Amino acid sequence: MASLADKMAANMDMSAFSKADELKKRLWFTVLALIVFRLGTFIPLPGIDPKILEEIFAKNSGGILGMFNMFAGGALGRMTIFALNIMPYISASIIIQLAQSIVPSLQAMKKEGEAGQRKITKYTRYLTVLITIVQGYGIAVGLEGMIGSSGASAVVHPGFVFTFTTIVSLVGGTMFIVWLGEQITQRGVGNGSSLIITVGIIANIPTALARTFELGRVGSMSMTLILGLLVMAVALIYIIIFVERAQRRIPIQYPKRQMGMRMVSAESSHLPLKINPTGVIPPIFASSLLLLPMTIVNLSAENGGTGWLATIGQYLKHGQPLYLALYAFLIIFFAFFYTAVVFNPEETADNLKKHGGFVAGIRPGKNTAEYLDYVITRLTVLGATYLTLLCILPEVLIDRLSVPFILGGTTLLIVVQVTMDFVSQVQSHLIAHQYEGLIKKASLAGKKKK
Repeated sequence: MASLADKMAANMDMSAFSKADELKKRLWFTVLALIVFRLGTFIPLPGIDPKILEEIFAKNSGGILGMFNMFAGGALGRMTIFALNIMPYISASIIIQLAQSIVPSLQAMKKEGEAGQRKITKYTRYLTVLITIVQGYGIAVGLEGMIGSSGASAVVHPGFVFTFTTIVSLVGGTMFIVWLGEQITQRGVGNGSSLIITVGIIANIPTALARTFELGRVGSMSMTLILGLLVMAVALIYIIIFVERAQRRIPIQYPKRQMGMRMVSAESSHLPLKINPTGVIPPIFASSLLLLPMTIVNLSAENGGTGWLATIGQYLKHGQPLYLALYAFLIIFFAFFYTAVVFNPEETADNLKKHGGFVAGIRPGKNTAEYLDYVITRLTVLGATYLTLLCILPEVLIDRLSVPFILGGTTLLIVVQVTMDFVSQVQSHLIAHQYEGLIKKASLAGKKKK
């Protein structure tokens, strides 16, 4: 019976999808936009020797360069115009969101609604350009210092012209990705920025699996260990899906009340609170703040840099205790910070009070706000612990075994979370299309009766 019900539901979904022309257009737009993004990851920066660059990246692919290259969809390893991906925009968003809790003028803009949001978006773009210029300069200087085994530089003609063209190319590439992500969010399906990062990760999966099995073929890694890693990846996916769908439901009571000319009977509902309300945001924010500064430090340290920069580069290598500690701290910080941004206990308590709702056994107003704050704080502790363990423990294991980053908890979390969000939005569009069809049928039936 269950299988028959599942088949009927699947057939209904397929029939609804075949009639949902708007959803099809959105899906096609999303696919084409992501194809454009992937094509851009193969357009190289001018003035770089690809052979020497490939040799240098092959030596350092197991470190933080390899991890950032994975987030960039391979664009950093090929040193293309999309080498920085969308990370500068994410860094700018973090800084603006942090500033909103400190700067009064930004707080006032946030309360202005849509007009204020447009101003904040404009400032975020300006800051993205500034961050990209700084990071582009660091990349240009790092490339000029990269020397191959033959003693030749990775840059054909070092100097001001190369630095300038590199900065302009990276700024143009990054801002194009930002625009593309916004277009996907508005005209496509899903969050554009998250989809761009996810597609970059997924594009590396075949290569990462091939490298892993190659290690088993040459005897560098046992097949038992490879199978164990694959089982670990499947188990992590199951844990991620289970936790991301888990909720803490707070029962809400609505008393009998008068609405217009009729009396509405008492109702009971619930307020769903996710165990991990921040989703994939903390790991992405933490990675964006850590990866590129550390990449520049490591480029300098690994290409003859001395002094304090080289010392920092040694301590901040991927898998080192200081790197893991900073990564864990940033994940926990952004878990609490972003929870405070997306959920306001006082505002939620006021909304419940306005609509006559209350939590059983808790007085409306201040007491309800304190209770909601207590619950969301405990959930955030659980969510932050889950994210930290999920992202840190596999990273330690992967660093010790020298297997590709694609099997790490951070990458799996991003891919699974974004995929779940994408599927959820597709289902929402299908439901909206079905409702529109029912409304049209009802209006036509009403006209016939008249």
